[in-house]
Amino acid sequence: MLFLLFTFGLVTGIILLKMQLDNMDPKRKHILISSIYGLAVSSFIPKLLFVVIISIFYVANYMFSETESLIIVPVIGLLSGFIPFFIIVNGIFKLAYRFKVHHHKVKFQNLPKAFNGLKIVQLSDIHIGSFNYRYHILDPVIEQINHLKPDYIFVTGDLVNNYSWELRGWDNVFKNLKATYGKYAILGNHDYGDYSEWASDEAKQHNFDEIKQFYESIDFKLLLNESLTVSQKDQEIALIGVENWGKPPFKQYGDLEKALDPVKEVSFKIILSHDPTHWTEEILKHTDIDLTLSGHTHGMQAGFERKNFQWSPIKYKFKHWAGLYRHNQQYLYVNRGLGWLGFPGRLGMRPEITCLELICA
Repeated sequence: MLFLLFTFGLVTGIILLKMQLDNMDPKRKHILISSIYGLAVSSFIPKLLFVVIISIFYVANYMFSETESLIIVPVIGLLSGFIPFFIIVNGIFKLAYRFKVHHHKVKFQNLPKAFNGLKIVQLSDIHIGSFNYRYHILDPVIEQINHLKPDYIFVTGDLVNNYSWELRGWDNVFKNLKATYGKYAILGNHDYGDYSEWASDEAKQHNFDEIKQFYESIDFKLLLNESLTVSQKDQEIALIGVENWGKPPFKQYGDLEKALDPVKEVSFKIILSHDPTHWTEEILKHTDIDLTLSGHTHGMQAGFERKNFQWSPIKYKFKHWAGLYRHNQQYLYVNRGLGWLGFPGRLGMRPEITCLELICA
């Protein structure tokens, strides 16, 4: 009866929300949609597993005596419902904020010796609106990053969900990030405001300009189809940043040729490109870029990772979806994302801080 009452209330809430969605304040809309999403997942998945497992035992009830069936089957059935429920609740209220540092040492044959040991910290898919102005949540992230003492910090897109107002007050948090040589960023598909309705083109452009201005206020250089060189001991490497480039329906703002042109002759290149499909579709085919840093997939915010084994349903959409990949002497790293979107939690796919140390082979 409790399950039925919960489901009835949930379905009623979804219907009422849908009826008022178009006229709702965007600030309230996002929180409500995410809350309903979380309630729906925590309700329907446990019940689906409950029904499947009970049905299997019902069909195979000849395995148990009548007394065993009265005790064992209900207990197994209840566990099959409650265990997934508690796992999902834990993913919403706890795991979504258990930030994990992924350390990797990556060897390159053509890395200039002056840059041996270069330490890069990458953040991606922060989706800052999902934190709903709870500034303290990211305090451990800032602390962990600064403890790593990175040479460079890179943000590879999707700073916001859609709107610049999500950034209010967060400059005081991100200003505390420290890097020895510099902080750089690119835009992701959610940073352009393409998923929202705007009163005018001017309003959309104003939103976009404010997001770009935010990066300036926190001392990050935003690379919009641009590149630059950084030098140490008379040796140099190239940093390249492209705007979002993805397979349709994702828009292709990125212009790789334009971004790459000023640094074609630099022997070692790092590129920030939000969508990992860009690596296989353009970067591998047409360039000698050594290291590509991406995000976008979130690891679907759900999966299983254990030592060298990892699995997520997102692998059936993205060939490269989490971690380090290599093709000959070219590398791709896909960050699992720091925030969340849609489902307000993470199941077996912890939010990530990436720390890459570049080594001369």
